[in-house]
Amino acid sequence: MPHPSPPPFELLPGAAGSCVILHVPHGARDMPSDVRCGIVLDDEALERELDHITDAHTRELADVAAELAAVTPWRFVNRLSRLVVDPERFPDGREEMLAVGMGAVYTRTAHRDVLRPADTDPEPLLDRYFRPYAKAMTDAVAQRLAVTGRAVIVDVHSYPSTALPYELHGAGPRPPVCLGTDAFHTPPELVAAAREAFGETGLDSPFSGTYVPLEFYRTEPRVSALMVEIRRDTYMTEPGGPAGTGLSRLASALARLVDAVPH
Repeated sequence: MPHPSPPPFELLPGAAGSCVILHVPHGARDMPSDVRCGIVLDDEALERELDHITDAHTRELADVAAELAAVTPWRFVNRLSRLVVDPERFPDGREEMLAVGMGAVYTRTAHRDVLRPADTDPEPLLDRYFRPYAKAMTDAVAQRLAVTGRAVIVDVHSYPSTALPYELHGAGPRPPVCLGTDAFHTPPELVAAAREAFGETGLDSPFSGTYVPLEFYRTEPRVSALMVEIRRDTYMTEPGGPAGTGLSRLASALARLVDAVPH
């Protein structure tokens, strides 16, 4: 009997009274075989691409932080590679990364080589993966709003120490921790708590913005959000190697940020 496919994402429960959701969208390398067939790279080149594009060990970082936090946050985790779909992109023309073939469904690699044919129809992948993910994340945020009256999304990412060709804003500073903010959804006290927790940080360089489900985006002030982009050389061997001692230090810092959020 064939084994059922694992779900493409999962919501891991936290404390009933926690308003915090740690969102881990880019930490996985897996992809279904039928999706793999649509990618033109050979297996060796695909593994190299995954090394560069995956936010390696961020799932573990969020898990350890959740264990350390005084009030356990909820965790929403993507179990599939962002090469299947990128759940954090706009699914339409608002997405600036379309300029380099990296909208919700990528057609180019991190080095701007061909990943999928340019005429690939994104709709089947959006229907199968992107929209169910977006609905589930929307439901998770709505549940925190209903129970606690607010929701705080902390987006857990990592980024390379040296800019990759796909980056549109790679010429700016690359601090140990980059905090991505949104003018509507990121209150100053959340930024201050992150700076206190992580120490040396920068704002919105090389990556800016943060993820909020579209149903709440720029309309629901009770939803706060902050993107935490951790430079990979601070906790792992680049581009796709093992984690080092920095991971436990950063997980402790992430737990301090979670605990700084009023519950």
